[in-house]
Amino acid sequence: MRHLRLNRAARTSALGTAALIAALSLTACQDGGQAAADASVATPGTSDTQPSADAGAPAPRAGGAAGSDSGEDSAPDTGQASGSDSVSGTGSGSGPTKADPAAATRQDGGKDTGPVTRACDGGNSKVTLTPVPRPLNHMLLTVTNTGSTACNAYYYPFLRFGEAQSTPPVIEESKPQAVVTVLPGESAYAGVMTSSADGSGTGGYSTRKAVVHFQGRDGSGSTGPSANAPLSKAVYVDSTLSVTYWQTDMDDALMY
Repeated sequence: MRHLRLNRAARTSALGTAALIAALSLTACQDGGQAAADASVATPGTSDTQPSADAGAPAPRAGGAAGSDSGEDSAPDTGQASGSDSVSGTGSGSGPTKADPAAATRQDGGKDTGPVTRACDGGNSKVTLTPVPRPLNHMLLTVTNTGSTACNAYYYPFLRFGEAQSTPPVIEESKPQAVVTVLPGESAYAGVMTSSADGSGTGGYSTRKAVVHFQGRDGSGSTGPSANAPLSKAVYVDSTLSVTYWQTDMDDALMY
């Protein structure tokens, strides 16, 4: 009988212990669940919500996010400045210059003012008249541009020896293909045959005076001031006196 009471008491104690363990387990589960819930509230989730201004992120402007403002303030401005520099460089390189080959050969005060139309004359040039050993009875007439702009030596010189009332005729075979443009400091040339080598000329005379008149663009007569051509000694001329067209090379001027 006493043994039966002991077994019953043992079972009662075991049941109480089991109930206590179950109660403790339930409490632990509830505490763990609450802790997990609190942790879920305290830690932000992975959502698309932007951080607020209080969290340290820049506040977006109206109509756009902070990220788009940053892109507008940096990348586009940098690219635009770079593009402007590139266009400026291209513009400054395109100049000019090779589109007009004729302009490249002109020197007109450092700038291109169009085709040269000013005639060489005694106001912007000086002349010399010198004898040459070959051909016989020939002289070389040189006109040198002393001005600051280019001038054209049109057609051929009107050359007067002494008190002659007329100018010598031109040798037509010497006509060049283009007008001779004389740059500042450079020269053009004309050949002068003073008398015949075989003595067939008539009306000969000697003189130490020679004057050069220049033709204009229209070829209608002389233009501008004339120029004296000093002679170191008397020159004999006769009816065969003739001149060439203006040439760019002295050899071309003396070949007739």
